[in-house]
Amino acid sequence: MTKVSCDHKARVQIKDLLLRAYIGIKEEEINNQQDVIINVCLTYDATEAINRNEITAALNYRTITKQIIGHVDGNRFALLERLTHEVLSIVMEHGAVQWAQVEIDKPHALRYAESVSVCLEAHR
Repeated sequence: MTKVSCDHKARVQIKDLLLRAYIGIKEEEINNQQDVIINVCLTYDATEAINRNEITAALNYRTITKQIIGHVDGNRFALLERLTHEVLSIVMEHGAVQWAQVEIDKPHALRYAESVSVCLEAHR
């Protein structure tokens, strides 16, 4: 195999994680769960994972996803901004994460729009 010199910053994407939560401020939103679609993009230094080829050397995106599900699914949030901030905080709790972006869509939040989304990002 040819040896290649490159940056080992890995970009991991968790795409279209569909969960249900109570999200909003109107009575209908407070009393009925709604779909939210979560997209996470993050970077981390994957040098050790590449060199060792072992799961223990990699960022465990399954663990991050389970934490997001546990925090969001079935819970209550008044604002999409707050929910997005909380999910971003969960991602950034993992010390290996160098940069992350979280976008959360609330489908059919507006009458003539497919969805409304809020996107936040953080870095170390």
